[in-house]
Amino acid sequence: MDRDVDGELGKRFREGVAKARAAVAEFDPELVVLFGGDHRRAFAEVAPTFAVAQSASLLPEGTIPAEDLNVPGDLARDLAYALVAVDFDIAVCRGVALDHAFGQPLHHYLPHVTGAQIIPVPVNCASPPLATAARTIAFGRAVGEFFESIDKRILFIGTGGLSHSPPSLEDDRHDKTEAERRAQIQAGFEAASKKIKPEWDNAFLDALGRWDEPELIRMADRATEDAGVGANEVRTWLAAGAAGGGRPILPLAYEPVEPWITGMGVAVSAVA
Repeated sequence: MDRDVDGELGKRFREGVAKARAAVAEFDPELVVLFGGDHRRAFAEVAPTFAVAQSASLLPEGTIPAEDLNVPGDLARDLAYALVAVDFDIAVCRGVALDHAFGQPLHHYLPHVTGAQIIPVPVNCASPPLATAARTIAFGRAVGEFFESIDKRILFIGTGGLSHSPPSLEDDRHDKTEAERRAQIQAGFEAASKKIKPEWDNAFLDALGRWDEPELIRMADRATEDAGVGANEVRTWLAAGAAGGGRPILPLAYEPVEPWITGMGVAVSAVA
């Protein structure tokens, strides 16, 4: 998407992103809690189910520069302790370098990435066994409950594709070099572009718009079978939605974009 600097592809989706960016600007968050996945880059040898980053940076990819994130370390530490206290055995990350799963939403939705306070919350969506959808919602709810006592305007973001099946994640190898990963994506690109499932995507967005938890759980737990390995990233949407109170999250745009091998959607909840 970011390599398409002229914005020729995904025009409907880009319009939705612009609307979401405007909503974020109006809300003017003082803190961003970002639930994101990983593509076996930061978490290859060890893949925690859930994690909280106390310090982090972004990997340089496309138009995203290498840059440190402004993570409020003490608050992230307190969140980690609070989650352990309610029986989530999370990992704590320090100095972790995060890829476009985190970099893209930050750069598309925030005016100044390095100036914003951001707590990255990685959710394993790529290296099975994955948390069940119900457990992911419970985790997001626990994160939201911690922040209820924090007197700040807090934006929760869940980021990841809808239906897609990245060639680099269709096997379980964790030790690929970056060159091997890119070669695998290139070799499988044409086949992957035909694996988008618009019916599944629209059904998921419809359930999100009603916050139909049983249906969201059913769909997320069958994401690999019904919508490709990359569709497991909707777990981050569920975590963010639960953190925000489980309100309906209304779709702004949806578009299947074959050159991006992904069903692209964007949705926002009403401000509480």
